Amino acid sequence: MGKHSAGSAANAIPTQRDEAIQQYQAEHNGALPPEMAQPSTPIAINQPAPTTQPEQPSTQDKVPLFGRKQEILRLRTELARMTADNNRLWQENHDMTVRIQQLGGMSIAERDELIRQLDTQIAQRQAMSSTIDDQLTDSRQELDKIRSRVLDLRNSEDLQEVGLYDYENPAEDSVALQTRLATNRQQQKEMVRDKTAVHTTRGFTFNNSTSKGNKFLKDMAQMALSLYNAEAENCVKSVKAGNLETSIKRLNRCSDRIARFGKFIELRISVGYQRLRIEELELTARHMQAVKAEKDAERERRAELREQQKAQKELEAEMARLRKEQEHYQNVLAKMKEKGDLEEAAKLEAKLDDIDKSINDVDYRAANILAGYVYVISDVGAFGERMVKIGMTRRLDPMDRVRELSSAAVPFKFDVHALFFSEDAVSLETMLHHEFEDRRVNKVNARKEFYYCTPQEVLDKLREKDVAVVEYRVEPEAEEYRISRSIEEQRRQAQR
Repeated sequence: MGKHSAGSAANAIPTQRDEAIQQYQAEHNGALPPEMAQPSTPIAINQPAPTTQPEQPSTQDKVPLFGRKQEILRLRTELARMTADNNRLWQENHDMTVRIQQLGGMSIAERDELIRQLDTQIAQRQAMSSTIDDQLTDSRQELDKIRSRVLDLRNSEDLQEVGLYDYENPAEDSVALQTRLATNRQQQKEMVRDKTAVHTTRGFTFNNSTSKGNKFLKDMAQMALSLYNAEAENCVKSVKAGNLETSIKRLNRCSDRIARFGKFIELRISVGYQRLRIEELELTARHMQAVKAEKDAERERRAELREQQKAQKELEAEMARLRKEQEHYQNVLAKMKEKGDLEEAAKLEAKLDDIDKSINDVDYRAANILAGYVYVISDVGAFGERMVKIGMTRRLDPMDRVRELSSAAVPFKFDVHALFFSEDAVSLETMLHHEFEDRRVNKVNARKEFYYCTPQEVLDKLREKDVAVVEYRVEPEAEEYRISRSIEEQRRQAQR
């Protein structure tokens, strides 16, 4: 009975029921009304509470993995205890309700006090019951989570028995490929669970026993799949940008060996499962290729930045030299004018004009990052007659850049076919790269500026675009290469 209903009954008794009782007693010499002396409907004081049996641990449950059994038993015991407490509170609540129904023989003040006490106890019991219900709900949810984790662990153990581990794949870090990779791995697990990753014959008997034959087939399929998955994992971990085909062939050879050795029982890896493992290899290789391309691009960006820094330092050093030279000639000019040597003063003024032009040129080069030298170079001895490198440099002396490119990385120094200044060298270089894009040697790294074309073809393209080129050498000198060929030819003739 709630507090509100009990309080309402208490307020109604003095004005209605008590007055009727007093009037009846006055008329019948103090006797109670018949309904109070002998209730027509007996009050079920000892009416039992509904029996809610606590959940008991099932002996049929499988023992969970990794020590979870004790945790599950503890939670089940806790559930049983809370259910018993809830039933006990219900019984107490029921008993209180019965006692309230028996208040007819008490005075109004006694009934009011008892009702107040009972209302307080009921409110406390209801609050406690609500708390227990919440705890029961939380415990059931925790138990469900543990059961789910146990199921996942069992599934994981089943997958690990056939060599399918959740190992770290490099492509998991790829924003573009991680979703496809996750889908692929999930499909692999589903095929293993559905027993469709491996195919074997049916109706096989061992020692005239079908059950033994089925167990033999199961064990062989599990062993074959474990070997295949181990090989696939090794391929994934070793695949790189340039060895994808080799890794696929390696995995196919493993599948072929399993089919050959298991021919007697038609043992083989299913086509669908092979396709998923090869797709995982391809996704991993694509990621590794993207990583390599990014590293190459970053290396080229750092090289370009170093080139720009060198050019900037050279311009600053040249500007400092010109300023110093300008100051020197200005001092000498002032002295010549003081002496009245006008002829020498005129020579010095002409020299200062040249210095001013050089200063203006350096200022322009430093301010205009587009200005620079475009070069067309080749190395016949290293790359043949049909390959050139087209680039640009902002170095004060552009041949410094050519000499750096002719370092120990190539067997012979580069020959220069064209080296000319342009106020927009960046756009001119980009135009030439675009015109010969289909002949680019490195299709992956655009910063590798080598093209399958001859120096003559580059010259024709410059003329077609009306680019003014003062000097252009079509035939490479290739001095070191030709001398080396001559020495080799002499050595061969001497051996004959």
